[in-house]
Amino acid sequence: MIARELAVALREAGLVWHPAEGDRFQLDLPDEVELEAEADIFTVSEMTIEARQTPSGTDLAFNGTTEWALDAVTLADAVWLPREDQLRDLLRGTFRRLTRLGDAFLVEIEIAGETLAFEHPDPAEAYGLALLELISRSR
Repeated sequence: MIARELAVALREAGLVWHPAEGDRFQLDLPDEVELEAEADIFTVSEMTIEARQTPSGTDLAFNGTTEWALDAVTLADAVWLPREDQLRDLLRGTFRRLTRLGDAFLVEIEIAGETLAFEHPDPAEAYGLALLELISRSR
């Protein structure tokens, strides 16, 4: 799983999240709200947290969570933490390879004939860094 900082950078770069069963996220609430809840990681699941389409957009509804005084949050109040496979899929045709380098991983992508490499001890982070570069170059 990628770090919150990289997830926020991907969101700010323009990555759009369409919540699906099994997706993980953290809350990103306004400063005046208790920040302690932002450290928790939630999983989209019909049983507990479901994505509901509303006239104003997508809400993440907390079903049956009695410990929360929170019924739902908007998608804007959540930070998606994409999985390694989701990040690889988002790289689409630019992805070339994942290589293990001792205690790190190297992800290679190709953009307009240029090969770019991103290294990190966590393969998901390496994929995330590659995706951030791809999104940044496509803007």
